Amino acid sequence: MENNTMNKDNILLRKETVSDYEAVENITREAFWNQHVPGCDEHYLVHIMRNAKAFIKELDFVAVVDGTIVGNIMYTKSKVVDDKDVKHQVITFGPVSVLPSHQCKGIGHMLIEHTMKLAKELGYNAIITYGDPDYYKKYGFNGAKSYDIGTADNLYADPLIAVELYDGALDNISGRFFEDEVFNIDEAAVKEFDSKYPPKELKNDLPTQVRFRELIEMNEPRK
Repeated sequence: MENNTMNKDNILLRKETVSDYEAVENITREAFWNQHVPGCDEHYLVHIMRNAKAFIKELDFVAVVDGTIVGNIMYTKSKVVDDKDVKHQVITFGPVSVLPSHQCKGIGHMLIEHTMKLAKELGYNAIITYGDPDYYKKYGFNGAKSYDIGTADNLYADPLIAVELYDGALDNISGRFFEDEVFNIDEAAVKEFDSKYPPKELKNDLPTQVRFRELIEMNEPRK
C-alpha cells in the first residue's frame, strides 16, 4: 500500500490538495465549535498553518467518505529545549478534525494511526502534543512528565502528552516543549476570518469545556 492513500471500509485517506482547503477549514470549524471554549479558532489555525515553515506537508491527510471530505489531520515541527538550551526537534499533530456527523466511526483513529506510521517511516522520532491523556493513551501516548518534558513555562501539565515513534527516541531528550509560533493565534484575525461563515451559537459550560478547563489546571512546577 502506498503512503499517499489508504482505503478501509469505504473511508479513503489521501493527502490534502489545494482544492480541499475550504472544505477542511469548514470541517474543522464544525468539529471544534464550542468544544473547548465558546466558538473556536482551530479553523483559522488550519488556514494559516499551511504557510508556516514548520508545516509538514507529507503528513497532511484528509478522510473521504462517498466523495466527501469528512476529516483531516495536520502536523508541524516543534521542539524540546533542554536545560542546557540545546534544541531537539519533535513533531506535533493537530488539529485533528472529523465532522460531527461522522464522529465515533473510527475516522479520527485511522487518520492518527496512518500518519503516525508514516511519520516513523519519514524518520521522525517522537510526537508531543496537547490532548486528553485518557483518550490518547490508546495510541501509546504517555504524560510528557514521564520523559521529564514540561511546557514552555516549565510546568508538568497533564494534557501535554508524548509518544516515541521508536523505542528510546526520547531517552536523551528532556526540557521544555515549544509548539511552532503559528499556534500563537491573533484573536482579532480569528474574528475577522470567522465572519465569512454563517453565525453559530456560542455556548458555555458544556461538558467538553468543563473537561478542558480541568485539564489545563492540572499542572505542577517542573523544577
